[in-house]
Amino acid sequence: MAEAVASAAVSAPALSPSAPLPVRAVLPWALFVGLLMLVALYFVGAEQGATAVFSGEGVHEWVHDGRHLLGFPCH
Repeated sequence: MAEAVASAAVSAPALSPSAPLPVRAVLPWALFVGLLMLVALYFVGAEQGATAVFSGEGVHEWVHDGRHLLGFPCH
């Protein structure tokens, strides 16, 4: 009985090979995610002072903790 349990625990399910993703299918999503990351990096790192897109301190207050977490100085 113990041998049957041990052999069942060792056997792994058979994995089927997956088809590679074509670059034409991945590229638009990669560009979209890259653009979102750049916009997020701008708002966390540079949306303050002379380069501000929005006036006031609203965006600064929303991203304040993230700015410190990523090492950007703000005060």
